[in-house]
Amino acid sequence: MEWLNYHHLFYFWTVAREGGVSKAAEVLRLAQPTVSAQIKQFERALGQDLLERRGRRVVLTEAGRIVFHYADDIFTLGRELQETLKGRPTGRAVKLRVGVANAVPKLIVYRLLRPAIEGSEAMQLTCHEGQPDQLLVLLATHALDVVISDAPAPSHLHVKVFSHLLGESSTTFFAAPALARKVRQGFPRSLQDVPMLLPTPATVFRHALEQWFDAIQIHPKIGGEFEDSALMKAFGEAGTAVFPAPTAIAPEVCRHYGVVAIGRTDEVRERYYALSAERRVTHPGVAALSQTARADVFALRTRARRTPAPPAQRGA
Repeated sequence: MEWLNYHHLFYFWTVAREGGVSKAAEVLRLAQPTVSAQIKQFERALGQDLLERRGRRVVLTEAGRIVFHYADDIFTLGRELQETLKGRPTGRAVKLRVGVANAVPKLIVYRLLRPAIEGSEAMQLTCHEGQPDQLLVLLATHALDVVISDAPAPSHLHVKVFSHLLGESSTTFFAAPALARKVRQGFPRSLQDVPMLLPTPATVFRHALEQWFDAIQIHPKIGGEFEDSALMKAFGEAGTAVFPAPTAIAPEVCRHYGVVAIGRTDEVRERYYALSAERRVTHPGVAALSQTARADVFALRTRARRTPAPPAQRGA
């Protein structure tokens, strides 16, 4: 009978989880050559390449992704065994590891993920926030189950990533009550030269807003640019500038930040995607997220303005 070397499996699992040999070596407190040699021995024993180098980073092969999933279950069970023997309760909740792109409004993320932690079968939720390209690296190594983004996966990726459209929303502009009274009448012309908080230029939302401003020939005064949408709203709460947000969360924005809606446009629409390594979603948490998006978060979108998109677009 062939026996699996669990030391080698643990080294591989750590490399995959940490995203590289150097970080794994620090965690394991071993020299990098030692970790690399152990991984090579493990690959020879399995007869499969588990890792491949892409530039400066290491990614999992197809066989590597399979081994990583098994390793994750094995070492999770090991931790639960220790907890059980110590008399500590261990509920085997399904883990849902989510990456959230900075540009996605946190109120939308909360509404999408709330059923995962409040349902009858609550999941163990872990959220990582960052730039989409950084999150896609974690997704490719199966350190994440899904990434919530405001854009589909780019076509130039060298890994399999599929884009599942969650929904779309028109855009509403908000301000503190005193400022709103001054600019509500005559919207959107009233936005001319008004201080406005906007997403950073690199975002899809900012590009759509600028196209709309040009089309209606208005030029707001930019009072601030933000990668984090929640931070932008917090500054908007101060009352000195107008800011945009998806209409899908308009009631929550008003309630959380003490602002009021000035006006809405259907010409600026934001789309949101669940990016996964699977063409067909099988993770129960990701499936619940998609169902919540269709039935709740984006259920009131303006269908007449919607441009059809395939349910899953290959990113590579």
